[in-house]
Amino acid sequence: MARNLINKYVWLVETIYKAKRITFEEINEKWLENDLSEGIELALRTFHKWRIAVEEMFGLVIECERKGGYHYYIANVNELKGNNIRNWLLNTISVSNLLIDNQHMKDRILLEEIPSGQEYLYDIIEAMKHSQIINMTYQSYWRTKSNNFNVEPYCVKLFKQRWYLVARSTYNNKVRIYSLDRIHTLDILADDKFKMPDSFNPTEFFSEYYGVIIDEKQIAEEAKLKVSAAQANYLRSLPMHHSQQEIERTSEFSIFQIVIKPTNDFLQEILKNGEDIEVLEPLWLRNKITDKIKGMWNKYNQKEDI
Repeated sequence: MARNLINKYVWLVETIYKAKRITFEEINEKWLENDLSEGIELALRTFHKWRIAVEEMFGLVIECERKGGYHYYIANVNELKGNNIRNWLLNTISVSNLLIDNQHMKDRILLEEIPSGQEYLYDIIEAMKHSQIINMTYQSYWRTKSNNFNVEPYCVKLFKQRWYLVARSTYNNKVRIYSLDRIHTLDILADDKFKMPDSFNPTEFFSEYYGVIIDEKQIAEEAKLKVSAAQANYLRSLPMHHSQQEIERTSEFSIFQIVIKPTNDFLQEILKNGEDIEVLEPLWLRNKITDKIKGMWNKYNQKEDI
């Protein structure tokens, strides 16, 4: 029941957002066209309950403009344009509603696999909420054996279809990043509490990195990337990093500038784009990319029979 209500709240937000300005009568017409309505009209009293719930749950204010015929609109619409958990949640539920309404076309709507490691996500978030220490058995990608230890969960991050946990290990007092799909067992130590350090800000922690590989020894540098015209369109719509700026644009290429600590996942992203992205600066990064390309060429240029 609660999940169904949330779907209705999201439907209301989406309907008003798309219309910009809309009357209650128009909302009701669209409501009756949706399977969520089950053919029952939306009562005005119910509509106002939903308005209040939307503000309490998502922080979105639906106001009424009386001039010209009582049109409803989202007063703080810019909240829907930010890269935050509220926007992610609304988009996720909105897509869920869309898929539910179109199950008759399920063979024509292809999805990626859901993010891995979700079986532990609920417990981790519960531990974060109550500042409880976690005991887990973990095996990294680089080790042949697993280890059991306690961690203080600081935050979680979704990156490229994988969930990651940022936590301080009580064994060595260091903040590490753990992939949830490498956790073998996980238990919340209900009686063991920790204090979230005031100095730790999850957004700032990742702000100078591309993904989830952290190297505190590196310094943030200004990187310049020469990008083919076709690929530049993609980077404009989906920036590689929040600091990304387009500083030059021609009919054949664009030059993007970002300030970043170029760890290995950033290098992999550059290489993934092949000849469409060329590193211009810094020189050491350009040389490192060059060495990797040479190594790839040497492997593929071997004369041995395959």
